[in-house]
Amino acid sequence: MFALIDCNNFYASCERAFQPTLKNRPVVVLSNNDGCVIARSNEAKALGIPMGAPAFEYKEIFEKQNIFVCSSNYALYGDMSNRVMTILRDYSPEIEIYSIDEAFLKLTGFEEHFNLYEYGKDMRYKVTKGTGIPISIGFAETKALAKVANKIAKKFPDRTGNVYVIDTEEKRIKALKWTRIGDVWGIGRKHCKRLEAINVFTAYDFTQLKDDWIQRCMSIVGLRLKRELQGISCLDIEDVKDKQNIATTRSFDSNYKEFAFISERVSTFAATCAEKLRRQKSCCNALMVFIHTNGHRKDLEQYSRNMVIKLPFSTNSSIEVSRFAVLALKKIFKEGLYYKKAGVIVMDFTPESVTQTSLFSNSNPKHSPVMKVMDIINHSIGCTKIKLASQDIKRTWKMRQEKLSPRFTTRIEEVIKVKAV
Repeated sequence: MFALIDCNNFYASCERAFQPTLKNRPVVVLSNNDGCVIARSNEAKALGIPMGAPAFEYKEIFEKQNIFVCSSNYALYGDMSNRVMTILRDYSPEIEIYSIDEAFLKLTGFEEHFNLYEYGKDMRYKVTKGTGIPISIGFAETKALAKVANKIAKKFPDRTGNVYVIDTEEKRIKALKWTRIGDVWGIGRKHCKRLEAINVFTAYDFTQLKDDWIQRCMSIVGLRLKRELQGISCLDIEDVKDKQNIATTRSFDSNYKEFAFISERVSTFAATCAEKLRRQKSCCNALMVFIHTNGHRKDLEQYSRNMVIKLPFSTNSSIEVSRFAVLALKKIFKEGLYYKKAGVIVMDFTPESVTQTSLFSNSNPKHSPVMKVMDIINHSIGCTKIKLASQDIKRTWKMRQEKLSPRFTTRIEEVIKVKAV
């Protein structure tokens, strides 16, 4: 058996955990730079606030409906996620952290010794009691069916207690007939339209399709999904794997046209990518740099360009990755335009322990000990104090976060203060 644990309205729940006055009040969380809505409480959803709603367009609605609006507090959300996952590890040695607010547990043989519904209720009680974050849990024979069970648990909390177990054929078929094809794990918009065009509207309809059609139109991935929905396990718990590419991208707080500013930002993004490479003990052999103008400013000339360059040697040195990134930027930068976003993506990884050297050009071996010391100092201080000369030592990346809540669990000066009377 598998269990899928999903934190309910996670970002909003994290805010409520430390601000009890927000209970039963509609809450929305905004994206970077307070741009658009990325999370909503059930109350906000009921008021018709759509996902991705531009904050400036809905400002009057937020005020009129007494909706609490907060900037995204990723330091808080990341720490709360870690606390939830730590508790879940007590319930199974096999866990796959699927996202910041979701995790799969593998419970082989547990159904023989435990009542899974009661096991789920205990799990939910411990997580909610220990973190203040409400969760929903779905149990089933496969990961895809556990996803379906979780949706049922979340959709009907009064009847299920936020825990649902698909443990019979009758329950499986009933659940699949209830699940719309667009809500099936792994069915995107494109496949959804194609399936609805041939009268496949539910997950059950999908399981009735012939294998050859699914494999022809949806590849082996679609065929595995059909087996999973039929109760035949094809997907196991996955180990945490090193990333195959690393990106650092940011929208600027304003529009900028100076090359010096864009170059400094690209150098900083490249240094961040290199630090992440070193953290997973990898080197990159290629990178991409991109720049965008502001697509919302139709009165300004629009421009979007990227460049991928193959590096002459593999490296994870911030000095070298930054230098190559700035070289790529020089080739695509266009004078006189106002830029709103830039980014660096490093690709084509090899382990740092087995890098291939060449006869004429190699990474500078002196950089390795320097990078090691720089990482140790920056990690111990908790912020980036040691920088490259190409970076602005006085500039730290500051997003527009006008409605940021305190970082209750990660900053000692921002923890809740309790006064004993």
